[in-house]
Amino acid sequence: MKNRKLAEIFNEMADILEFQNVQWKPRAYRSAARRIKNLDEDVEEIYKEHGKKGLSDIEGIGKSLAEHIADYLEEGTIKKYDELKKEVPEELSQLLSIEGLGPSKVRDLVNKLGVKNIDDLKKAINEKEIRKLEGFGEKTEENILKSLEQYELRHKRMRIDTAMNIATEIIEYLKEKGNVKKIDYAGSLRRMKETIGDIDILTIAPDNKKVMKIFADMSSVSRVQVKGDTKTTVELKEGVDVDLRVVPEKAYGAALLYFTGSKDHNIQLRKIAIDKNYKLSEYGLFEMSEDGEEGKWISGKSEEEVYKSLDLAFIPPELRENRGEIKQAKDNKIPNLITVNDYKGDLHMHTKYSDGAGTIDDMLSRAEELGYEYVAISDHSVSERIANGLSIDRLKEQWEEIDKISKNYKIKILKSAEVDILPDGSLDYPEEVIKEMDLVIAAIHSRFKSSEDEMTSRIIKAFETGNINIFAHPTGRMIGKREGYNVNMKRLFKAASDNNVVLEINSDPNRLDLNDVHILQAKKYGVKFAIDTDSHSPSTLKNIMYGIGIARRGWLEPKDVINTMSWKELKTFLKGK
Repeated sequence: MKNRKLAEIFNEMADILEFQNVQWKPRAYRSAARRIKNLDEDVEEIYKEHGKKGLSDIEGIGKSLAEHIADYLEEGTIKKYDELKKEVPEELSQLLSIEGLGPSKVRDLVNKLGVKNIDDLKKAINEKEIRKLEGFGEKTEENILKSLEQYELRHKRMRIDTAMNIATEIIEYLKEKGNVKKIDYAGSLRRMKETIGDIDILTIAPDNKKVMKIFADMSSVSRVQVKGDTKTTVELKEGVDVDLRVVPEKAYGAALLYFTGSKDHNIQLRKIAIDKNYKLSEYGLFEMSEDGEEGKWISGKSEEEVYKSLDLAFIPPELRENRGEIKQAKDNKIPNLITVNDYKGDLHMHTKYSDGAGTIDDMLSRAEELGYEYVAISDHSVSERIANGLSIDRLKEQWEEIDKISKNYKIKILKSAEVDILPDGSLDYPEEVIKEMDLVIAAIHSRFKSSEDEMTSRIIKAFETGNINIFAHPTGRMIGKREGYNVNMKRLFKAASDNNVVLEINSDPNRLDLNDVHILQAKKYGVKFAIDTDSHSPSTLKNIMYGIGIARRGWLEPKDVINTMSWKELKTFLKGK
């Protein structure tokens, strides 16, 4: 699908136009980018079947934007986009990608300090030039430095959804073209880490030379770095490195174990093997002879049999971080981790009533397709003006619509809202409105630069109202864009436990908040968790897989997560508030 790339181009065009101080066009391009990115259909297929008329029929896409999309699909580029790029510094998009550097600030940096790229920006920070500009100051300079560090971290490692999409596309392509017998991704992607360095793929293929050639010749490859009969490394046009290894069927499990990692986990396994007079490698588990040479092959066809040969219970990939999983495996106490099959319903999603791209019907239809028992419709509260937050009248209007259309669905619908916690710790709707909700999700969306004590006290005061069911994205971080706000996590976890507030694991790949480390800490306080997608379109409901992955990394079982409750159990749980 070319939707993602088109959305990126339209967003970049909006950035350039804002930089040029153009007033209304940027909003149109950003709206178009959001519509295309959230489309469940492939724009290329729409164009093939219905031409430009089909493109302009997409909500939010007029005749001019449809022309741009058609140009891209026909020519591989957009003429207007190419023209705009020539009018601004070559690396403008990189500068605009840095949190806190909007178009007006970048304009000042370019015009007054001659900043044209990341290196120029670093130099200006190091020489303390930025603080001298009107409207900036020392604090702004410090914040830009922090954001720059986050930007560089993001560009060393990719988000998990980017890696997953790339890996899945390659695997499906090789299944179709390469006659592979078995194929899997490995590495940190298989361990479901929130960011990924490069992608490792393992396969069993009858004709290894053929599959290597097919892999190296993919249209997405920009450069072949290493090409061999059993291993090929390519760099994709996105700048991502991918390794493909063809391994013998007899050693597939050992190789998958080895290349999944983590390094520390593998070191512990090799120590156990040595204690048993074995040698463990990517080729299998072997007995060691008296003279230290590799002897009889013991196991390696599957990961399960390797663990069994080492007298260990099977350890799921997400736990392989040397955080106590080896001891648990020795004692046969590996937790029964939550899976997607345990999941009964999403409790955090947005619609067109606030900043979503789908109607209530759109969201419910997709949720029913996923087999959910229930969902919560939870648009933004009134203070979130930038997200078209709902006034009380509009909230009641939404509830009336839910009552009308609920008869058309088997799925149960909870009337909810993502309610802002205001700076004084109060909630964004009066208590009489809060009491009418089936479920209350609270969140922080303002004053991120508050001190740790101020932010922690603000959150705890809100918890103590007794009016909150779920605390959404509890640290407020955006991966690679901004750090979370300052909050004392231990105090937050204790307050959540004391006030029966459920902590959210937000599945949006931009957030993944709480992360696995915080989940492990919070679990010790006895809190419950909700895994939600915070979806703003039907297509992003699929992101639940990332929240489940992070929950598994945090050692969570179904009993820890309220979304695994049946509808009857959830109703009883919510009545307890």
